[in-house]
Amino acid sequence: MKIANAPCSWGVLEFELDGEAPGYAQVLDEMQAIGYIGTELGDWGFMPTNAGQLRDELAKRQLTLLGVFVGVALADAKTHAAGEATALRHARLLADVGGKTPFIVLSDDNATTELRTYYAGRVRPEHGLTPAQWDTFVQGTHRIAQSVRDETGLRTVFHPHCAGYIETAAEVDTLMEHTDPNLVGLCFDTGHYRFGGGDPLEAYARHADRIWHVHFKDCQPDIAARSRKNEWDYFASVGNGVFCELGNGDVDFPAFLTELRSRDYDGWIVVEQDVLPGMGSPYESAERNLRYLNSILLRIKNNVSVRSNIR
Repeated sequence: MKIANAPCSWGVLEFELDGEAPGYAQVLDEMQAIGYIGTELGDWGFMPTNAGQLRDELAKRQLTLLGVFVGVALADAKTHAAGEATALRHARLLADVGGKTPFIVLSDDNATTELRTYYAGRVRPEHGLTPAQWDTFVQGTHRIAQSVRDETGLRTVFHPHCAGYIETAAEVDTLMEHTDPNLVGLCFDTGHYRFGGGDPLEAYARHADRIWHVHFKDCQPDIAARSRKNEWDYFASVGNGVFCELGNGDVDFPAFLTELRSRDYDGWIVVEQDVLPGMGSPYESAERNLRYLNSILLRIKNNVSVRSNIR
């Protein structure tokens, strides 16, 4: 399987946060040195936004551009026009650099709603969207995905994300039920889904046909439990390491990889270990994450029984 990483594993996040993350050249150099063969774009302006320059930077490191995260407050109809324009700006760059294969990874404008940021990892039904807000949310999703496809030919996948309005298993199910399966796919992030209380394997069984893009992220159950007990907000949970190195949490990656293989998933696996700027040791973590995945894939290839505690 094709394994990539993303700038968020180096602390390059879409939020305005204190702390300094490395520049794009260092991030891309380290991805290549470790053995990853693809990347997502990161925030607008993190990597070059000139298509020729970006193409050259990726080509000299033999990295494929896979997609870009675009956050839009979709429950508010007043954001849809600006969100469409932002998505199109990103889509044009992706299409110029990578043709028709990259994805617009659409999401809520996460961590901009105080309630959802505070309750990330412990959302209750009363914290969710109203029926009218759901209608607005779906309309905005369709509007952006349709515009991107019409102008650039790129496809859109929706990324459920803690601290946003699509976090829990029920919210993901509702979004999939109300969106056009020919227009909107799912970017399935195992760690966000697990921290939101869902079982990634059950979700994959339900939504396999809609999962066009996969983010591999782990969730550390003891830290998630502390987050719930201590009522941490989203950023406190991330800062305390709720998204740990692959294999150190409770996402069953051996079973998930086996399921992907059995269903002939032919997309990318994007490793993501969200850390705050300046937090942890991104190079070493990214190296261990790739080594861990390759050990599982080797056992699957050799038809050896794979246990969940491989490390």
